[in-house]
Amino acid sequence: MASEVKVPTLGESVSEATLGEWLKQPGDAVAVDEPIASLETDKVAVEVPSPIAGVMGEHKVAEGATVEVGTVIAVVEEGGAAASSAASSAASPAPAASKADAPTKIAEPAGDGDPDDAPEAPDDQRRAIDGSSGKDGPADREMPTLSPAVRRLVLEHGIDPSRVQGTGKDGRLTKEDVLAAAKKQGEAPAPAPAAASPAPAAAKSAGGERAEERVKMTRMRQTIAKRLKSAQDTAALLTTFNDVDMTAVIAARTRYKDLFEKKHGVRLGFMGFFTKAACLALKDIPNVNAQIDGEEIVYHDYVDVSVAVSAPGGLVVPVIRNAEALSFADIEKTIGDFGARAKAGKLTMEDMTGGTFTISNGGVFGSLMSTPIINPPQSAVLGLHRIEDRPVAIDGKVEIRPMMYLALSYDHRLIDGREAVTFLKIIKDAIEDPTRLLIDL
Repeated sequence: MASEVKVPTLGESVSEATLGEWLKQPGDAVAVDEPIASLETDKVAVEVPSPIAGVMGEHKVAEGATVEVGTVIAVVEEGGAAASSAASSAASPAPAASKADAPTKIAEPAGDGDPDDAPEAPDDQRRAIDGSSGKDGPADREMPTLSPAVRRLVLEHGIDPSRVQGTGKDGRLTKEDVLAAAKKQGEAPAPAPAAASPAPAAAKSAGGERAEERVKMTRMRQTIAKRLKSAQDTAALLTTFNDVDMTAVIAARTRYKDLFEKKHGVRLGFMGFFTKAACLALKDIPNVNAQIDGEEIVYHDYVDVSVAVSAPGGLVVPVIRNAEALSFADIEKTIGDFGARAKAGKLTMEDMTGGTFTISNGGVFGSLMSTPIINPPQSAVLGLHRIEDRPVAIDGKVEIRPMMYLALSYDHRLIDGREAVTFLKIIKDAIEDPTRLLIDL
C-alpha cells in the first residue's frame, strides 16, 4: 500500500515553497516521521517527514520546482520488502560495477555558493567526489552527498570527502567541515599524483582552462534580495554613526563572566549589553521602534528585537520577544539558542515573524564600519562592528582604548536626524557606563 507525501502547512501567509533537496531516493528504506525532502520557503528550510515506515517510492516533483501547500510530491510504499530486496542485491558481486557507473547525486546548495573558479582535482580525488570508482575497481565506501558549494571547496583544498565526518543534516558535509579538514591538513604536502594522472589544476589553468558553475538562487536568497532592494526603493534611508568606548563593558564581562556562566549556564556576551541599551534608547525615542503603515504611524509599547544570525542558506533574523522585560541571562540564552538552531536549520517561521527593531553584529566577521539596510516594515537597524584599539583623547591625554563604531540606519520619513543622533548617544552612554542600564538612565 502506498501513501502520498504532501507539502505540509508552511506557516501564516506562506502558500508555496521550493523543493530544495530530496533526502531519500527511490528504493531507500525510510522510518515513520523520517525527513525525506527539504523545502525552502521565503525564510526557513522545512523538512517533510515520511507518513509511514516503508520504502521511498516515486518522486513526483523535481528539485528546484515550486510547490504549493497540499501538493503531492512523492509516494512511500508501506513495508520493507523492496528495501530487503535492495539490500540483498547490494550484497551480490554485480553491484560494484553499477555503483561505479552511477555517480553520487549532487544536491542543490543550502546557501548561496560563490561562482568562483574551482581547480580540477586529480583522478583519485575527483572519483571520490563524484562517487565513481575509476579503472582500479569499485569505490570501497559510500560517498557522501555534496552540494555544489561544498564540492567546490573539496576540489579547491584537495580533501577526500569520504574521510571527513559531516556535521550537517543526516551527516552531510558542510562548508565548515571542509574548511576545518583543510586547516587540519595544514601544510602537509599533498601526495604525488600517479604517472597516469592528469596534470594538476594549476597547470591546466595556465593553459587557459577556466571553470564556471551556475547555481540557481535559493528561494531564501531571492527573498532577501527582493526585500533589501524594496527597502532601498521605498524608505528614505540614512545612516548616522558614533563610536563607543568598550572599556567598561569589557571590564564587567571579564570580572563576572565565570560567575555568570556558572549561575545561568550561558556565556556573558556583548549582545546582552547592547540589547538592553537599545531597549533603554527605544523607550526614550519611540519613533525608532515604530513603523509606517499607509498614512499612519504604528507605535509599539514593547520591544521585539530581530537579531541577525548567519545560517547555511543566508542571513536570517529571529526575534527576541519582549526584550525590554528580559534579563541579561534570558537574552544571552535566547541568542545562543537562535544561533544553534540557525546552523542546524531548525528555525521556524514563528521564530522570525514580527520584530520592531533589528541589531546586526558585523563585528563577528571583522567589519570595521558599514551602513546596514533596514528590515521592512521596521524603521531602523543598529549595526555593531569589531572592537579595535585606537588612540583617543581622555581628559586632555591620548590613551589607547578599545573602540567600536556604531551605525544606525533609519527611515528618514519617520525618524528625524536629531532623534537618530540622540538614540545613538543614549546607547553610547549606557555602554560606557553600564550602571545606567540598572538605574534606567
